[in-house]
Amino acid sequence: MAQFGKGYAKRSTPSYFMSIVGVSLVLFLLGMLGWIVINANKLGENFRENVEVQVYVRENVSEKDSAALVQYIAAQHYTKTYTYLTKELAKQRFMSDGNSDWGAVLDKNPLPASVNFTIRSEYANPDSLNKIKADLSQNIAVSEVQYNQKLVSNLNDMIRRISFILLGVAVIISILVIILIDNTIRLAMFSNRFLIKTMQMVGATRWFIAKPMDVRALINGAVSGIIAIAGILGVIFGAERWLPEIRALRDYTLLASLFTIIVLLGISISFISTHRSVVKYLKMKLDDLY
Repeated sequence: MAQFGKGYAKRSTPSYFMSIVGVSLVLFLLGMLGWIVINANKLGENFRENVEVQVYVRENVSEKDSAALVQYIAAQHYTKTYTYLTKELAKQRFMSDGNSDWGAVLDKNPLPASVNFTIRSEYANPDSLNKIKADLSQNIAVSEVQYNQKLVSNLNDMIRRISFILLGVAVIISILVIILIDNTIRLAMFSNRFLIKTMQMVGATRWFIAKPMDVRALINGAVSGIIAIAGILGVIFGAERWLPEIRALRDYTLLASLFTIIVLLGISISFISTHRSVVKYLKMKLDDLY
């Protein structure tokens, strides 16, 4: 039996090498798609969280009521960041935008004080913003609540459309990945079909024949996943060096989940395909192997 083990290891090395290379390339492509999907989702969240709501304060409202309004908005779970803009700061912002001073025409600052805040991404939709607007409008210190409704609607439509497209592409690519990895493993096992049958003919049990190949499949799947991850990390670091702005989109938790899925996918498909091929050749007649 030892002689068969040595012969098996020697003859199967080239096919296993090509199998690892092929599976690594396929997993790399799947991982790159996953990275694109993650960045698209993070980019969508960033766009949503840039939606600003302006809450204008009534004239002649006491400082106590204004402070209470600011504290109320700051305490809400939908608030991400907020800024209290006094009448004087509003005038400075108005002038910094290149507008003319109204001092020669008006003796009073017509711009109201306001509380400007950005919302968390899960609230950047028309229904949530309408509820927020209705709630804040009831405050005695509020004269008006504004936000860009058209921008919110268009932004959500665009993100929804892109999400559906990426989901469809991900499903198609995932199916192709499974098929390609399965075919790659089966092709690698095809070169060992006579060895498998020969071992069976001299009395080796199914477990004795399948065990080393199954173990090798587990190892090869893990190695393929690690090689694919190394390639993905190289692309990520290269892209971030070329375009530093996308570094802000990096999500370590999602990347770790993606890499775990890649390794598990490589291991599971390699094992299932290898074991199925071994069983297939064990059940075949010798003449059918030609």
